[in-house]
Amino acid sequence: MDIAWIQVFVLTISECVAPAGKTVCQEQQLELEFARLEDCETALEQFVELKEASATVIVDADSAHCVATARKVEVFANLAAVAAANEDRENWVTPDLSKAGEDFQQAAHQERLEQVPECSDTASVYPCRQGLIIVEEAPSRAVEVWRLESD
Repeated sequence: MDIAWIQVFVLTISECVAPAGKTVCQEQQLELEFARLEDCETALEQFVELKEASATVIVDADSAHCVATARKVEVFANLAAVAAANEDRENWVTPDLSKAGEDFQQAAHQERLEQVPECSDTASVYPCRQGLIIVEEAPSRAVEVWRLESD
């Protein structure tokens, strides 16, 4: 096991929450960590929308944000090393690698690619495919292809 620094994005929500029927609110901050900036920003938007819909919560939009930072973490060589390091923990569950999702966009493209006929067989009926590329419609203008010739 090694130690590494990884980039994380910390979502900070600053809010003031009032108990039902009260006019004074209590200020608090919520922090969550995300691996991707897009996930952090999506969560920020959803939290702000959800909190603004509440009659007892005031969100400080100026203090609610996503910030890039880093965390020091343990890095394991493989899944067996992770399992060995955590086997004595009470709620440890070994991840099921067979359920690891494949790239859904690549799978959808491959599925559609199989359904679309080859362009050379369709006599310019679109959509069609040329190798791994799906041609949706006929080109509207001539396209020049530049190629670097190597010696």
